Amino acid sequence: MTATIMDGRALAADIKLQLVEEISMMKSLNVEPTLATVLVGDDAPSKVYLGSKHRAAQEIGIKTDTFHLPGTASEEDLSLLIKRLNSDKGVNGILLQLPLPQHLDAEKMIEIISPDKDVDGLTAVNMGKLFYNRGVFVPCTPKGIMAMLKHYKVQLAGAKSVIINRSALVGRPLIHLLLAEDSTVTVTHSKSKDLLAIVRQADVVVTAVGRRPRFVLGREMVKDGVVVIDVATNRVEGRLCGDADFAEVSKKASMITPVPGGVGPMTVIMLMTNTLIAAAIQNDLKGSTVLT
Repeated sequence: MTATIMDGRALAADIKLQLVEEISMMKSLNVEPTLATVLVGDDAPSKVYLGSKHRAAQEIGIKTDTFHLPGTASEEDLSLLIKRLNSDKGVNGILLQLPLPQHLDAEKMIEIISPDKDVDGLTAVNMGKLFYNRGVFVPCTPKGIMAMLKHYKVQLAGAKSVIINRSALVGRPLIHLLLAEDSTVTVTHSKSKDLLAIVRQADVVVTAVGRRPRFVLGREMVKDGVVVIDVATNRVEGRLCGDADFAEVSKKASMITPVPGGVGPMTVIMLMTNTLIAAAIQNDLKGSTVLT
């Protein structure tokens, strides 16, 4: 069996073309979609991630406003900035880059973001809407995963889906998105007993551990025909890779995402999509295609 490679770069490029048309329509109505990004400190990976988001926004015509606070900034400093952005009508979306320095309570700071501008979909309001299948701003990585599964026509209704992650960024929101498609969902994590037996039953595996070499999704862990969505990013011997032993797992899988080039590009383009949704809602653009 030769697995189909689920090309996130190509799919993101297709979605990008759709967004360019949408932005052109918005700008013809004097609406300029604007994303404000907030970075606290000088975490190198965070700067890289933000750079990719800024480039993507620039390429499709979204304006970005960048705010950089020192690593010593207090919760009051950050809170005041977020509140100012909440009240700025020229800002449609607010992205607080994580992780924050240890002295800052990330959950508390996220909750200050207006749910109407929460393009990461991480506030309790937006997570709650997801619980009831009424999500408007869905967290970007799970939203990107679902877009890939739909694009590649993966049958989810009745399928057994196993998520190896329980974070608020990936695992928890993904539970509700998969349930909404009538999948039978199991969530595993570091305390799960007999992980091997659980994963072997899965028709769809989403793995987002990121702890190589301590955890590797090997060929012996999956059944023939499985669909593998690899969200993790590890650097091993100078190269990027995911959780899965790609060369071996792809011999048994029917479909698999590469790392890099799989879920990563989809996460970024979903952030752009959420920003356009925010701009459309805030400007009452009911005919906007991003709202359908």
